[in-house]
Amino acid sequence: MQGLYSVLLWVIPALTYLLGGVLFIKGLGDLTIGTLVAFVAMQTTLFPQLNTLLRVATQVRASLALFTRVFEYLDLDIPIKEAANARTFPGGRARGHISFEGVTFTYPSARKATIEDVSFEVPCGAHIALVGSTGSGKTTLGYLLSRLYDVSEGRIRIDGIDVRELKLDALAGAVGVVTQETYLLHASIAENLRFVMPEASEADMIAACEIAQIHAHIESLPNGYDTVVGERGYRFSGGEKQRLAIARTILRDPPILVLDEATSALDTVTERAMGGALRSLSEGRTTISIAHRLSTVRDADQILVVKSGRICERGTYDELLAAGGEFSRLATGERRS
Repeated sequence: MQGLYSVLLWVIPALTYLLGGVLFIKGLGDLTIGTLVAFVAMQTTLFPQLNTLLRVATQVRASLALFTRVFEYLDLDIPIKEAANARTFPGGRARGHISFEGVTFTYPSARKATIEDVSFEVPCGAHIALVGSTGSGKTTLGYLLSRLYDVSEGRIRIDGIDVRELKLDALAGAVGVVTQETYLLHASIAENLRFVMPEASEADMIAACEIAQIHAHIESLPNGYDTVVGERGYRFSGGEKQRLAIARTILRDPPILVLDEATSALDTVTERAMGGALRSLSEGRTTISIAHRLSTVRDADQILVVKSGRICERGTYDELLAAGGEFSRLATGERRS
């Protein structure tokens, strides 16, 4: 439609001049040169308005298609629902003891289980690392703990309470997740940080950003914490967005941390600095680190090696390296790469 209009925009004035010239030369009608010029001038004024209407019609059609998709999503049934007798943690805050008991999980429409009969415990304040090759099911375990999905079999408990029996707000307040892919709003840095804690003071935000090694960079920006990050944070690098996500989680101060490749977009120097910061942050809270880079989990109290949805090895970094099993194979491959 837009292409057709562009053609007509140039053809119609030419045809008008041609027809008007023929009529004027042959003396047909009362047509004068002034009338012909005025008519063409009127066309020049009218056509842009018609073009605007055509653009509006195109935008309306595109919007209708978009709204159709939006309403389809809004009409979807919510798979994760709060139990009728859902409860909160005693005292209002979780202590952080986690237990996976015979957990099996299959994604909807999948033929094979992603997680099969996984059992382990994470004591309060302990640091557990989940490692394994791509597609082994590490991230899925994090999804199940934060109840983005419900287990197919078995149960996951926090402080002895099945996560399916907890109020969704209580579970969200207990588990802080920093994923490999960050989600930032088209708003200022301060608004993105306060999204998880609206009552946070400026001092709280600065303290969280200092731990996340991002405060100095924010201070160097012309508008500081009032800087707009852009849609999905496009004005910041991958490492900067990841550090902002970490700062946002720190600000919320959850008793349980799930770090899913939380430092994957950081350079080596910043990652080392972040490693010390995260170790300090992990003190006194339960931490589950999901990592491909095995060097980032050296300090974990215990490492669980996941292969094909099952835990095939457990132990400390040095113990697993000496065992010569799956972990040793992954470590050797990492050093070669």
